[in-house]
Amino acid sequence: MNIKPWVACAALITTFNVFAEPGTALKADSLRAEPFADAKTTGTINKGDKVDIVTKKGAWLQIKTSKTSGWVRLLSVKRGSASSSNAVGGAIDVATGRAGTGKVVSTTGIRGLSAEELTAAKFNESEMKKMESFATSAADAQTFANAGGLNAMNIKYLKGAQ
Repeated sequence: MNIKPWVACAALITTFNVFAEPGTALKADSLRAEPFADAKTTGTINKGDKVDIVTKKGAWLQIKTSKTSGWVRLLSVKRGSASSSNAVGGAIDVATGRAGTGKVVSTTGIRGLSAEELTAAKFNESEMKKMESFATSAADAQTFANAGGLNAMNIKYLKGAQ
C-alpha cells in the first residue's frame, strides 16, 4: 500500500491534534454536538478541567477533553495553560472581560466575533422579523408587572450625570 506522505501527515495531525491550543474550563458547562445552544448535549466539563481548543466558530469553541469532545460557549474556557497565578487577579480578569491572552476588552459589545466576521456580517430580514415578534405592548408589560407585584419607581439621576 502506497500512502502519500502528506496524507500520513494530515492523519497524524488530526489524530494527535497537533494544532490544538490548551485551555482550562472556567465553569461547569455542557458540551454540544454543534455550536448552538439547543444542539444535542455530548458531555460536560467541570470548572478547572484541562481542555484542548480545536477551533473557534463565532462565540463557540470546539474542544476536546480526556473523556469527550464538543462545542462550548467561548466564555466557559480560558485560553492558554493554567498557571498558579493570583486567583483574585484571575477572577478580576474574568469579571472585566480581560481573561484572554491579550487582555483586550471588546469594544463592539459582541464577544467572540472577529473583526472579519463583523465586517462580513449581512442584514438578515427574516431573523429581524423573528426578533421583532418577541416585542410586547406597554399594556401587556403593565399587566405582567402587576401580576408579579412590581411597582414603578422614579429614580433621580446621579449628580453630574447627563
